[in-house]
Amino acid sequence: MTTLYDRCAQDAAASVIAAYSTSFALACRLLGPRVRSHVRSVYALVRVADEIVDGAAESAGVPATTQRLLLDAFETETLAAIDRGFSTDLVVHAFALTARECGIDDELVRPFFASMRTDLTRTQHDGASHDAYVYGSAEVVGLMCLQVFVNAGRRTPLAPAPHLVEGARRLGAAFQDVNFLRDRADDESRLGRDYLGLQGDRGDRAAVLARIDADLAAAARAIPDLPADCRRAVATAHGLFAELARRLRVADDSVRVSVPAPVKASIAARAVIGLPPRQRVA
Repeated sequence: MTTLYDRCAQDAAASVIAAYSTSFALACRLLGPRVRSHVRSVYALVRVADEIVDGAAESAGVPATTQRLLLDAFETETLAAIDRGFSTDLVVHAFALTARECGIDDELVRPFFASMRTDLTRTQHDGASHDAYVYGSAEVVGLMCLQVFVNAGRRTPLAPAPHLVEGARRLGAAFQDVNFLRDRADDESRLGRDYLGLQGDRGDRAAVLARIDADLAAAARAIPDLPADCRRAVATAHGLFAELARRLRVADDSVRVSVPAPVKASIAARAVIGLPPRQRVA
């Protein structure tokens, strides 16, 4: 039974997402009502954690040692709320409701927070640390959403099919690498972080884009097997990031690329009528 407090918590999560990402908000509107509030709750928790290590906490002058304490406390409260079914933090409460219904457990939650902690201790990444960071910061978020897609409304959660798991992980990885490339200048100048270790090498940058293309292609193969009320939203998100990757391929490194509103609308329209994701044209 959904209580007034539950609804307030879910509304709070929806407000967080609406404020932070127009592209994500667009994709969420295409989700069926069975899953929409759950996905918003997942991403709201992710956004708040990110603000602890990257945004609002730093802007408020909170030192890194205190950010670590805040992040640890946020993780502890999240895991406890999943166990007991309640939190005084509205965003955590909304996430806990989703986690309990959809089978999101500490095997997905802990790697996410581990990657967030990495942002407080590491500024330069090599291949191995990049892969570990991307798994925790992005792939597990895709897996949380997959748990929602498969299990929202079920009495007992089921394990998703292996090819859907691969698709969710590859899509999350593609999203993260696109974000690394488009935010590279800001990450280096404002945060002093280098997630990709490109050092200005265009050949290395091309290799990252090729990896993104391969991940997007693998994810696209799984989309038709998602539940019907999720496909349009996932296809739209896939299309938006594929378009960002296309623009990154021709943009200067210092330019933060974006997708114009009319192009976003066209991508969403293709998804709504069931057209497959576009293949990249070199």
